[in-house]
Amino acid sequence: METIFNSLIDSYLADKVGIANNFLDVPLAALLKENLHGLYSGNQLLAAGIGNEALLTHDKLIRSDKIYWLDPEHNDPSEDRFFKLMDNFVQYLNRTCYTGITGYEFHYALYETGSFYKKHLDQFRSNKGRAFSIIMYLNADWQAKDGGELCIFHEDHIQTIAPQNGTCVFFKSSELEHEVLTTHAPRMSITGWLKTG
Repeated sequence: METIFNSLIDSYLADKVGIANNFLDVPLAALLKENLHGLYSGNQLLAAGIGNEALLTHDKLIRSDKIYWLDPEHNDPSEDRFFKLMDNFVQYLNRTCYTGITGYEFHYALYETGSFYKKHLDQFRSNKGRAFSIIMYLNADWQAKDGGELCIFHEDHIQTIAPQNGTCVFFKSSELEHEVLTTHAPRMSITGWLKTG
């Protein structure tokens, strides 16, 4: 895994956005996708909000995805494998880049057909704890016609990333505004933040 971790870190250092293919291996991505399908079928996904804690609001003109928070207390074998992977990545990141990450939070995200998330920044004004944003996609056989690209706004260009299965995207939460373009097929991911406080 260190080769994939290095690929993610090196691409981040080169252009402020890390991208690594096969960060989630095919079997794990399939198990997590199966979990997400089960949660969706059981009506356990909730409309995603904007802001945090007492400032949380819902505005479907800005964001229309649905989410479900991962938690080690679920004692789900595939989620436990995912958390072990993230523990290993955080340890490697702290050891090689001295980032001081002390925790993380992750949720499943499902964008139904026609869903989107307008341009935004991940770090809250009232809480600076989110240091890095990290997204891992669960979409096998994604096609260009399916839309749903992640658009990242650099100072001098716009980067678009297709939500291909197993791919991981990594960037600083306080630096880069981004959006999810309208998706024309169900779009699934695990999205989260590495935190320093």
